[in-house]
Amino acid sequence: MTEFRIRLIPCLLLAVCCLLMSCAPPADQAEPAAAAKPENKKPRIALIMKSLANDFFSSMAKGAEQHQREHSDDYELIVNGIKDERDLSRQVALVEEMVASGVDAIVIAPADSKALVPALRRARAAGVVVVNIDNKLDEEILATEKIAIPFVGPDNQAGAKKVGDYLATKLKAGDEVIVLEGIRTSFNGTQRRLGFEAAMKEAGMKIVDSQSAQWEMSMANTLALSMLSEHPNVKAILAANDSMALGALAAVKNNGKAGAVAVVGFDNIAAVQLAIRDGQILATADQHGGELAVFGIEHALLLIKDPHAKIEDRETPVDLITAEDLK
Repeated sequence: MTEFRIRLIPCLLLAVCCLLMSCAPPADQAEPAAAAKPENKKPRIALIMKSLANDFFSSMAKGAEQHQREHSDDYELIVNGIKDERDLSRQVALVEEMVASGVDAIVIAPADSKALVPALRRARAAGVVVVNIDNKLDEEILATEKIAIPFVGPDNQAGAKKVGDYLATKLKAGDEVIVLEGIRTSFNGTQRRLGFEAAMKEAGMKIVDSQSAQWEMSMANTLALSMLSEHPNVKAILAANDSMALGALAAVKNNGKAGAVAVVGFDNIAAVQLAIRDGQILATADQHGGELAVFGIEHALLLIKDPHAKIEDRETPVDLITAEDLK
């Protein structure tokens, strides 16, 4: 019996070893690959814009999507927008939704320079990189909230002044003009108004009326009709974006003043390019909407890669567009 036990022990040990080996996973499945670790995942970037019904933001989205396709190994992109320029609550909700979904960065064209700052502060507190494009966030509110968010975009005042300066060459000193402003709490709206005003003042033009059409075509049309009726000697309408310029153009036609009242805009959307070629709109400014989001995305990727990088603004191009440029 003792001899049997001595022989049985090695057999049992061998059986146990075989059992353990059969349960062990293959070498290629034993540990997850390094690339599967969270820190090696592609960054997810959310692009949050204003109204996608506006051709400017539609072209911005297309430019960003094209860039992502060309750099699909570098990052993932989530594109969002709101129904119109005034839907602030929805844009705030989009920021919160993107933070909750775990994005690494938010690139945002804020509908309001002040109202979005608290939501973006919360995003930064959650570790999300934030880059501001198109409409600059209010510096005083940023200081109050104790956060630094880089602005990547053009000098809107300089762009509007280029448009106003060109318009002035087609008018004479003392001519009456009217201005259609954007949303007055938006930094870019304020800057464009200031650019128009500076150009008109230098040229000796008289601004007889200036009202906000909230960036919207239909509101611009209604306001322009009223302003033209009240000021029958107006020679030009300066619109702070191209949607409002199209609304103003329709008002000029309805008022029977086509060719007698010049219209200028800002954004260089396709419909305005066509109107410029046809001689119906005099000029616009191109802030390169198809590239603007890309500039912001590239800046966000740099900040994701180096969280300690200095937070700096980046100025992007803005160019005058006339019929000569569209030939």
